[in-house]
Amino acid sequence: MLTGLGWLALEVKYLDRARSFYESFLDLQTVRETETEVALAAGDTDLVLRRPEAVPRGGLHTHFALSTPHEEYDAWKARLSESFDLVEHQFGDAKSLYFYDVDGNCVEIGQRSDEGAGITGVFEIVLEVADLDRAEAFYRALGLEVMGRGDERRRVRLTAGSFDLELWEPQLGLADGRGGVHVDVGFETDDPDAAVDAVEADACSVERLPDEARIVDPDGHHLTFR
Repeated sequence: MLTGLGWLALEVKYLDRARSFYESFLDLQTVRETETEVALAAGDTDLVLRRPEAVPRGGLHTHFALSTPHEEYDAWKARLSESFDLVEHQFGDAKSLYFYDVDGNCVEIGQRSDEGAGITGVFEIVLEVADLDRAEAFYRALGLEVMGRGDERRRVRLTAGSFDLELWEPQLGLADGRGGVHVDVGFETDDPDAAVDAVEADACSVERLPDEARIVDPDGHHLTFR
């Protein structure tokens, strides 16, 4: 049902400082900007940096993962280690680096494919939830499939194929990352109305527009289907 990530929004205090971070350290390019937000291209996904001046706000202390080709990982590690105290983990035959941006978001760069160059997309977002069973049922209704669970069932990993969502009850994860609160995410879908229909009964609010639909999930995360 959900075919891709359109955007992930992060709340930042200072637009210039946040943009400089992602442009300087990750080579992301600005694709649009206003007085209150800047959008940078992370592959086909926009990473939106937003001042807290309206609703929806961007997510706070959000852990998210950016993809890079396997062959470029070592170059990223060498480059970023000059400025950050990196944390590294290996998952099967893939590795990931963890570090923090200037607003306290836990940024991961992970080996994800052999295609493209540089940062090629966003492949994972972690959301903080109050009730794991409720949140899992909500996102499974949108077509996501369970990939794994935490040993103590305090987290669950779901996938839509092209990206993953992790749902965490409040906790510290790898590199002391936390799930984001009031995260604003845009999803690509073949049928926005069908996506809304699947979860409308459990959503906190629903707004249907001509070309997209917006909802708020039970944990206060803002989801847009387009």
